[in-house]
Amino acid sequence: MQRVLFITSTRIGDAIINSGVLDHLVRTRPQARFTIACGPLAASLFSETPRLERIIVMRKKKAGLHWLDLWRQTVGLKWDLVVDLRCSVTSHFLPARQRRILEKSKTPIPKVAEAASVLGLDAPPDPRLHLSGAVRTEAADRLPGDGPWLAICPSASWIFKVWPAENFADFIRRFTASGGVMPGAHVVMLGGPGDAVYAQPIFDALPQTSFVDLVGLGLPETAACLERCRLYVGNDSGLMHMAAAVGTPTLGLFGPSDDRCYAPWGEHTDAVRGPATFAEIDGAHDDRREHPESLLADLTVDTVYDAAKALFERTA
Repeated sequence: MQRVLFITSTRIGDAIINSGVLDHLVRTRPQARFTIACGPLAASLFSETPRLERIIVMRKKKAGLHWLDLWRQTVGLKWDLVVDLRCSVTSHFLPARQRRILEKSKTPIPKVAEAASVLGLDAPPDPRLHLSGAVRTEAADRLPGDGPWLAICPSASWIFKVWPAENFADFIRRFTASGGVMPGAHVVMLGGPGDAVYAQPIFDALPQTSFVDLVGLGLPETAACLERCRLYVGNDSGLMHMAAAVGTPTLGLFGPSDDRCYAPWGEHTDAVRGPATFAEIDGAHDDRREHPESLLADLTVDTVYDAAKALFERTA
């Protein structure tokens, strides 16, 4: 038996981006058992990993003491391979036959490709989430039949990455209208705990639209529901990467984040932004995280509609 320690990200989106590397190891090391170290938000994403031995949940502590905790929990085992996508010092002090520690790219490249470089892979493996039959059965109960289901995620980790709610409402109204691309489609509203504040203005603006409110649903459950959706449209967020990872045609909305690095991955995806480049938006603000409003104001509903229509038709 081989033992592999896979150290991945705290953030949901980054953990999903890195999941292709884990899946590659699962497929190419059939005798290996896996220990996965990640943050608490991402932990449930890995619960169905084949031949999973353990998930170590790393809760951030002052002075980086969570890394000392990880060392204490892993130093007593002999690892055949340690893969560290967090670029930590800890990996250097673990007994391992092989260790692969990520070196971050100095130029903007897709994060999926950057993650794959830790194993020297020329063709980056697609991100993949392993889901149980139980969550897929639950998803079929939540979203019965063939839909069609249009998935929308109006939230993001920062307010400056959020497309305005009135734009989402206008897009949904037009896209699901009788003359739209998905006439009469049911709209699946997604988001994390606490994201109802982003969804409610859209519900209020579209009282006649058929919504399924799944805001706050667990991550594996959300992923299984996304598998059943015909199209996903949403801000640059963890759920955008999740939609792409389960194979749903995915349109990511970008402005103050770099789509050269963080665009959804795969032939079934696309990213769209307004006329302003990432560099122009970034250069206009000393610290985007302190900006109290959306920085996607130049991204029009027409632009998103046309991009979503093109993606819908391309993935028919």
